[in-house]
Amino acid sequence: MTDSNRVWHLKSRPNGLPAADNFEMKALPAPALEEGWIRVENKFLSVDPYMRGRMNDVKSYVPPFEIGAPLEGGAVGKVVESRSPHFREGETVFHMMGWREAAAGPAEKFNKVPPMPVEDHQWLGNLGLTGATAYFGLLRVAQAKEGDIVFVSAAAGAVGSAVVQIAKAKGMTVIGAAGGAEKVAWVRELGADAAIDYKAEPIVPALMREAPNGIDVYFDNVGGDHLDAAFAAARQKARFAICGMIEGYNGAPPPAFRYIMRVIAARIRVQGFIYTDYLPEMGDFYRDMGGWVASGQVKSRETVRDGIEAMPEAFLDLFRGANMGKMLVRV
Repeated sequence: MTDSNRVWHLKSRPNGLPAADNFEMKALPAPALEEGWIRVENKFLSVDPYMRGRMNDVKSYVPPFEIGAPLEGGAVGKVVESRSPHFREGETVFHMMGWREAAAGPAEKFNKVPPMPVEDHQWLGNLGLTGATAYFGLLRVAQAKEGDIVFVSAAAGAVGSAVVQIAKAKGMTVIGAAGGAEKVAWVRELGADAAIDYKAEPIVPALMREAPNGIDVYFDNVGGDHLDAAFAAARQKARFAICGMIEGYNGAPPPAFRYIMRVIAARIRVQGFIYTDYLPEMGDFYRDMGGWVASGQVKSRETVRDGIEAMPEAFLDLFRGANMGKMLVRV
């Protein structure tokens, strides 16, 4: 460990799509370790679309990032120093003090990884926030069950790719939408029964073609015309799990709700959620997802950038569609 720690800060609030000059990296002195604290050397850092909302000064389910303050996000690393009886040097932990080379703080801010033989980065992907979001959104919020027809937007992304595989593991028919031939091919590799390239054809008629009998469940990562398509194709008592509407994160959302009237006749249930709503049920998630990962039923794919310097560009690449699966920065 060095005596300083490079940490990314929010320099200014973005207007629309963030730019590199909204971020500033500073070398901060490593804090002295207080009683009950641990110090962690980060190995992998996560960037996720929800972080864009925290860059706006608006009320939300988490406080906004402060100008001039360190950014935060998921991270996994090794304990290098401990003044807590609950952690030993060398243990792997995950936490929310990302966007930095190392993290130090009270032991309760860190979580030991469960005893599973997986690579460290999995605790930020299929066994972390993105996998838990997929699991609880599909199975708890949408109450998806065997035999359902499920439509997933951004199906080649971190959350969407997990949704596709969980749905197949549970005996559902899956239609995934992704942008570009390479991503569509990967969605099919994951087991999707059909995959739509929304960059090659309009999504509404494409979904109606692939789901001539309609859909029971929609897992929304995009909003916009994908949400329109889901309303148009919804069967009676369809359930929509609204995870994220990335099309509206960097400005006014695109026109949507052309088919919203169907929510009445089809008795569609639309529910937004965040995975922390289900923290008391994380044991179920680790049991099921751990088994699927171990058996190979659920696979992962990562887009990895190297070096703490890469954080802002990795984050911006999420909105450029440059990632396949989970976007990570290896420190």
